[in-house]
Amino acid sequence: MTRPGPRISSALAGAVDLSALKQRPASSAESASTGAPGGIEVTETNLEADVLVRSTEVPVVVLLWSPRSDASVQLGEALGALSATDGAKWVFATVNVDTTPRVAQMFGVQAVPTVVALAAGRPLSSFEGMQPPDQLRRWIDSLLNAVAGKLSGAGDEGQPEEVDPQLEQARALLDEGDFDAARNAYQAILDADPNHAEAKGAVRQIGFLQRATTHPQDAVAIADAAPDDIAAALAAADVEILQQQIEPAFARLTALVRRTAGDDRTTVRTRLIELFDLFDPADPAVIAGRRNLANALY
Repeated sequence: MTRPGPRISSALAGAVDLSALKQRPASSAESASTGAPGGIEVTETNLEADVLVRSTEVPVVVLLWSPRSDASVQLGEALGALSATDGAKWVFATVNVDTTPRVAQMFGVQAVPTVVALAAGRPLSSFEGMQPPDQLRRWIDSLLNAVAGKLSGAGDEGQPEEVDPQLEQARALLDEGDFDAARNAYQAILDADPNHAEAKGAVRQIGFLQRATTHPQDAVAIADAAPDDIAAALAAADVEILQQQIEPAFARLTALVRRTAGDDRTTVRTRLIELFDLFDPADPAVIAGRRNLANALY
């Protein structure tokens, strides 16, 4: 997951093979006995506000863990200690893959523990497995150096954040899981300030989330069985994006652009451009995707 991913994803069609967790689900008693590793506990409700939006201010380090994995617990303790030492320079967050599997699917996790660092709403760096404390320290320092001066919260440690009441309300609506109201609130901010980065990203991301969560889990198989079905292809591309299958999603829609004309071609091209916008424009997959789309059109 070194490639920058979509700034928001969810529900996440398609099962992810958590190869390290093939055992039975942990009971509540077992989970309680091991204890959580600390940090912000990430759920579908607070994912946007506490991870994606927060990462536009400071890096957010997400530990995907299971209470049935001793290495997960140990890594969580180590990261928690580093976070306490560093103060407000970065945020430590955790995803329990047993209790929030849909969030784990969004990150494309294949084993636990997995650590993903996000900045500006996108994955920046990741690793799997336990790491020695000195190596964790170097990794965190490298992360902080990589984003120095590039995020809105950098260099503001210890200073209370001044949040516009409208923005605070929009974030609160996201925390409550009221995506319709949150999108309206962010849109109102964007109407007043068309260059508001957080609002612009949130409107785009929530729209993607609302659309993508309606697709069936077998959307890719459905589209493969009917390659000229535009609605099926659009749904499959969304699901592939959620599963971090970036190039296949772009290739699917680019091929459809080649085979269509008129309004149908416009529909597919528009959706493909929307998917490009979920990623860093410097991502090689996006650069190649835009080039392939241009070739398909002309």
